[in-house]
Amino acid sequence: MRTIGHAQAPLLPESPFLAMSWFYLVFAGLLEIGFTTALKMSNGFSLERPKYILVFTAFALASFFLLNLAMRTISLGTAYAVWTGIGAAGTAVVGVWFFHDTLTGLQIFFLCLLIASIIGLKLVS
Repeated sequence: MRTIGHAQAPLLPESPFLAMSWFYLVFAGLLEIGFTTALKMSNGFSLERPKYILVFTAFALASFFLLNLAMRTISLGTAYAVWTGIGAAGTAVVGVWFFHDTLTGLQIFFLCLLIASIIGLKLVS
């Protein structure tokens, strides 16, 4: 058990659960890309585009659920950083491919650095 304030938070045994937690975390990050894209497509949650509001809601709930599962064995800071990083990098790629966003050389460099940081967090965790 690890201590959080005065409460004890149970940790699951690390062996098969840790690999599954990383799967959950990566999938949660991919769902974050989905819900941010649906957010853009919803046109400000316009009632003219209700299907994107539903997609946003479903993907966001699923993403948070899987993030929660991952945090049973992966530390809060690492899980949140990886989840956010996957979402940020993936959403930037979606923006370029589908919405014709532009990226400067420095933005590409820092996105690559972000991806390297995610891989580094996995390797040292």
